Amino acid sequence: MQFYLDGFRTGDPLKTPEADKAPKASDHVDVAIIGCGPAGLTLAAQLAAIGGMSVRIFDKKDGPLEVGQADGIACRSLEMFEAFGFAEKVLKESYWVNEVAFWRPDPSGSGLHRADRIQDVEDDLSHQPHVILNQARVHDFYLEMMENSAMGLVPDYNRDLAGLVCDDSAEYPVTLTFDCLDAPGQQEVVHAKYVVGCDGARSKVRAAMGYALKGEAARQLWGVMDVLAVTDFPDYRLKCAIQSAEAGSILIIPREGGYLTRLYIEMDALHGDERAADRGVTAEMLEGKARAILAPYQFEVKEVAWFSAYEIGQRVCDSFDDLPSDIRDGDIPCIFIAGDACHTHSPKAGQGMNVSMADTFNLGWKLAAVLKGRAQPKLLATYSEERHAKAKELIDFDRDMARLFSEKPKTAEESAQFQRYFQKHGRYTAGVETTYDASLIIGGTAHQDLAKGQVVGKRFHSAPVIRLADAKPMELSESLTANGRWRVICFADASDTGGPDGKVAALCDYLLEDPKSPLMKFGRDGEDLDAFLDVRAVFQQAHRDLDLFTMPELLLPKKGKLGLTDYEKIFCPDLKSGVDIFDIRGIDRAKGAMVVVRPDQFVAQVLPLDAYEDLGAFFAEFMM
Repeated sequence: MQFYLDGFRTGDPLKTPEADKAPKASDHVDVAIIGCGPAGLTLAAQLAAIGGMSVRIFDKKDGPLEVGQADGIACRSLEMFEAFGFAEKVLKESYWVNEVAFWRPDPSGSGLHRADRIQDVEDDLSHQPHVILNQARVHDFYLEMMENSAMGLVPDYNRDLAGLVCDDSAEYPVTLTFDCLDAPGQQEVVHAKYVVGCDGARSKVRAAMGYALKGEAARQLWGVMDVLAVTDFPDYRLKCAIQSAEAGSILIIPREGGYLTRLYIEMDALHGDERAADRGVTAEMLEGKARAILAPYQFEVKEVAWFSAYEIGQRVCDSFDDLPSDIRDGDIPCIFIAGDACHTHSPKAGQGMNVSMADTFNLGWKLAAVLKGRAQPKLLATYSEERHAKAKELIDFDRDMARLFSEKPKTAEESAQFQRYFQKHGRYTAGVETTYDASLIIGGTAHQDLAKGQVVGKRFHSAPVIRLADAKPMELSESLTANGRWRVICFADASDTGGPDGKVAALCDYLLEDPKSPLMKFGRDGEDLDAFLDVRAVFQQAHRDLDLFTMPELLLPKKGKLGLTDYEKIFCPDLKSGVDIFDIRGIDRAKGAMVVVRPDQFVAQVLPLDAYEDLGAFFAEFMM
């Protein structure tokens, strides 16, 4: 974490003083965000972190969320929270899902038995765990970050979207009309260059675009409740998937705080046109069903914190922006939808909130790059192209997961199917399986062998390193903050110690001196050297064997109005721990590798360290 670049000041270094904050956005904004759910707040937080734009976020609620329905936080989402700077707060409060127990009918024909107990997340899938935390607390962390930023971004509550009109010829093409719920009869009109609808499954933005969620419901009714209960069930503080012989299935998810637990409880199937609300499900009904499934174990609810009933369904829109999926032809979108507004999932696979946040983490840096004149507007079309394909893929997984969980097992083999599926697809539930296809911003795989563990199209896979300047042990991903910057991470060859005769220095010289380099072509006078392209290096030697001041200028840049040196761009393997990043990420020791990482932490290219023309050509396709 870095601060004081432009001078020392007292107090919380992450909180921008009121005098230094940008003026509040007016009725003409660069980005209008509709909805303060996980997708909307992720987008708002990213734009606030990048800065230099006018943004407003609206919600019809009268204030922040107090009790959320989503609670599962995937490993990938925690990697994202690390980029936003609040992962440690989440880790401190949350329940860590370390193991999963599978319970099935006892072979004797009476009651239940534990069929297996396994590790929840496979080794080295991520340096972050799978955790459980109330969605409202995640919102709190985002809101704090937004307000502390130089943008001082605070949501406009009590604003219900009443109208949306688009005029492509105007500078601010989208006109939004809001009913002011805190002043009945009054309306507010806002003009925006871009609008992002993060307003849930009943999205008014989606309706204004003329889109619909498409898919079929499974017609299976489930109840969910957060309870404080007393039980003699032995695995009550483990995540448990329980399939009884006749009474149905239940998923136990321990919650944060040591006492609270969430139960997903299978109810009877819906019939005809019946909807979940028609059943009049009560907390007592859910408790009774849970007791029947858990029998012969005792289960007594002392307090119900929250409960609901829902119908399983997986639905997705044809497009996530205002360009039809079948006729895009290079047009530029100005209205987007994200999260539940364009795809819905079953809660049990833990995808909803996590995929929603991933949507807008994909979109935010693209909007900022276009608005700040760094990237060509065609970059915006890649949002729907990338996220729509991933939503369809995840919905197929979610449908199979929900079906297997609900099926009544007739044999031991059928009972074991769900467990095998869970283990096989753990990467989906962890959120790390997403792979974007080759595109404008995802290069080819001709040089993938140089860094086999940094897969082009997948998120950058972190590993432990030692920072050279201060010998700090850390994850390399800690340096990939959500500030909208591209990264070039240079993994040096075995003979390179950072001196002027090495390939890392030669690459840095090219970037700093060649007029055709992306840093020279797309950087701007008067800004820090790393404002657009942040170059970092990892050497193979132990940190005590390298000389910091023989390193290239680009790796020790002078920054800010005081011209202070940034010492945090050079790393070495953590040889003391025995976890060598070159080994575990498959980096070619003899040749090294250049890994180009997008602002949302996805690997865009793997190249040889001297592939200057390829690097320049990649950025030339979409940068201004």
